[in-house]
Amino acid sequence: MVLNMIDDNATILVLGLGNTLLTDEAVGVRVAEYLVGHPESREVGLRPMDGGTMGLTLLVEMEDAEALIIVDAAFLNKEPGAIEVFEGLEMDHFLRNRGRSPHDIGLDDLMDGLRLRQAVPDHRALVGIQPEVLTVGENLTHAVAAAMSAASDEIIAIARRWREENRA
Repeated sequence: MVLNMIDDNATILVLGLGNTLLTDEAVGVRVAEYLVGHPESREVGLRPMDGGTMGLTLLVEMEDAEALIIVDAAFLNKEPGAIEVFEGLEMDHFLRNRGRSPHDIGLDDLMDGLRLRQAVPDHRALVGIQPEVLTVGENLTHAVAAAMSAASDEIIAIARRWREENRA
């Protein structure tokens, strides 16, 4: 598979998803907020965005993205705070075969919307973080909060690799 290259000036949209009223469901939003102040975010061309539970209104931002990294709570059948990265077709497969989260319209529906408009970026990834608790609450659990830095580092590493692939 030949990927479209990411221009050195292209911005990589980092879309943090989740409901901030449901404890660990908020992790995607919190990672996006964390990345706003991360010194390497600008260096690798990240544009973190709080996608919250905005549903189909996110299609406009996603359609304009030359590259897309989504961060969200995901049931990985691992310990709370575990991180797993799915890229390209792996991301598509994971989204098709997982259960729904509390913020339906689901991410797979958004990706289908992009497919209908022939706007799915070749460079796309999902950074999933295993939640511990999804009940009403405004704070992440300790295990999931502790994973935020590692998830941010993973996102920056993905962006660096995509940029390097462009230069190769």
